[in-house]
Amino acid sequence: MTTAKRMIKLGSEGLEVSAQGLGCMGMSAYYGPPKPESDMIALLHHAINSGITFLDTSDIYGPFTNEILLGKALKGGMREKVQVATKFGIKYDEGGENFEVKGDPTYVRAACEASLKRLQVDYIDLYYQHRIDTRVPIEVTIGELKKLVEEGKIKYIGLSEASASTIRRAHAVHPITAVQLEWSLWTRDTEEDIIPTCRELGIGIVAYSPLGRGFMSAGPKIVETLSDDDFRKNLPRFQPENMEHNQKIYEQVKEIAARKGCSPSQLALAWVHHQGNDVAPIPGTTKIENFDQNVGALSVKLTPEEMVELESLAAGGAVKVVRRTKLGSQGLQVSAQGLGCMGMSAFYGPPKPDTDMIALIHHAIHSGVTFLDTSDVYGPFTNEILLGKALQGVREKVELATKFGIRFADGKQEIRGDPAYVRASCEASLKRLQVDCVDLYYQHRIDTSLPIEVTIGELKKLVEEGKIKYIGLSEASASTIRRAHAVHPITAVQLEWSLWSRDVEEDIIPTCRELGIGIVAYSPLGRGFLSAGQNFVENLHESDFRKYLPRFQGENLQHNKTIFEKVNEMAARKECTPAQLALAWVHHQGDDVVPIPGTTKIENLNQNIGALSVKLTPEEMAELESYASADLVKGDRYGFSAGTWKESETPPLSSWKIE
Repeated sequence: MTTAKRMIKLGSEGLEVSAQGLGCMGMSAYYGPPKPESDMIALLHHAINSGITFLDTSDIYGPFTNEILLGKALKGGMREKVQVATKFGIKYDEGGENFEVKGDPTYVRAACEASLKRLQVDYIDLYYQHRIDTRVPIEVTIGELKKLVEEGKIKYIGLSEASASTIRRAHAVHPITAVQLEWSLWTRDTEEDIIPTCRELGIGIVAYSPLGRGFMSAGPKIVETLSDDDFRKNLPRFQPENMEHNQKIYEQVKEIAARKGCSPSQLALAWVHHQGNDVAPIPGTTKIENFDQNVGALSVKLTPEEMVELESLAAGGAVKVVRRTKLGSQGLQVSAQGLGCMGMSAFYGPPKPDTDMIALIHHAIHSGVTFLDTSDVYGPFTNEILLGKALQGVREKVELATKFGIRFADGKQEIRGDPAYVRASCEASLKRLQVDCVDLYYQHRIDTSLPIEVTIGELKKLVEEGKIKYIGLSEASASTIRRAHAVHPITAVQLEWSLWSRDVEEDIIPTCRELGIGIVAYSPLGRGFLSAGQNFVENLHESDFRKYLPRFQGENLQHNKTIFEKVNEMAARKECTPAQLALAWVHHQGDDVVPIPGTTKIENLNQNIGALSVKLTPEEMAELESYASADLVKGDRYGFSAGTWKESETPPLSSWKIE
């Protein structure tokens, strides 16, 4: 039997654990069907007898069944040999489809009591908040956990997926013993801020998924063998458009492992172990032979040169994820591609199921698409409510943009920008989104009945009050942008910009660049036309407003379909999809441009992300542009008054009289 007797101090509060733990999630949930109980109990006993005594579970795994499994496995004198870590904070509804993140004191206490019963123990060694409830001050949650420590029901407190600032605030209430986070050779975003914060405060680090969800064990083969109900099957890094790229990382890890005389998984685990004695990885497995192999990682020694070599394989852009970019010059950083959420709830046919859309939003966030775009008029209101649900536990991972300024009264559209309306709209959006602050707050359409300076003046107050971080404009003319920017810096302007909608290039884009304002391109796929052409139009639902756009009517459509056909031909030459080619064209406009394509399907989202990898030469850019020059596109953007930038001039400030 392979043994691993090395223990380490986890954090500075007195907890000692085995230097490597065992993640138990996959035994019961998420990684395919639950495994036979007898086999898993045998594996757990084998682990304990091997010296791997730090066992990790959660009440959400199953839900509940993983804790019940551990409770059975720990009978017969095993309890005193192990350090049991479990978690609370994620709760599914009765149907098991929707979940919410909870951290209120009553829930914390009830969750702990229930876990103790399922685990059949008197106390829990390490009790984590699995995800952070952003509706409850972290101090309140930790305050209740502190009481549970004092009552002897838990020994140590941990956090999982918490930001550096949240960790600091929690630690000020009661010492945090450990923070659990995803840390592996190809997931290293925590190194910039969270790891240094933990080390400064003497908090231990528990690395989950240290083998990259199993990819560092077997590369592409693991993906091919995943069952349909294994959630890894839908992870962005495992999709065909990313896999061809990412498998090269595995192949290089495998080559180094062969030189070292170990397996790829042992090498990847050894890299985590070499991060320091304050780090305990918790690789999961359901097979004794894989477990024994993982234990062997404790014996693999890496030189500083080998560490550097390994890190170079998966550094920066080596792992295919969505890069970050600065939007404007006021400090906002966002994902280089965003997600337009409008079509999930409004205008593009019937609203889609909440459960599907929340899954899509989470998939986007995990893919690195963290710049989410909504508006109070989408629904109206229902899209913001949807995002409010989706952001439970993940608020700190996203840049949230919403808008105000369009309302419907008696069936008629009205554009409002007066101070009272601006403030009321912001307050209402904050409630629907269940957040304290909106990252980027746009004026959706310009109210031409009052000076732009008046509207921006009220938005400036909201910035000062901390209710919004950055101000944006949508469909504003160059002169309106200049006047607004003189009152308070405008961070971003949102406008329709795509291969076949380029009227903003003459005046608005240069103005934004002169003033250091970021550019957010909505409808970068031409309302979806550049994805599938005429076929797409023919399949639109009767309630989809695109069905009535001028460009999609009769002779216009027959003419415009040739544009798509040419784009499609070039995409075939480039070995990408038409959508990826059209999106790549927008990305190539500059690093100050962030497109926000919308979708309601995970496969389309993955395809859109692939556009970031499409490279275009200046000649290819010119060729694309020749297909859709202004004189070749038939039909206006809208067939009705939509308050576009052409209709956004406002009266001079001198005309304004305060009543």
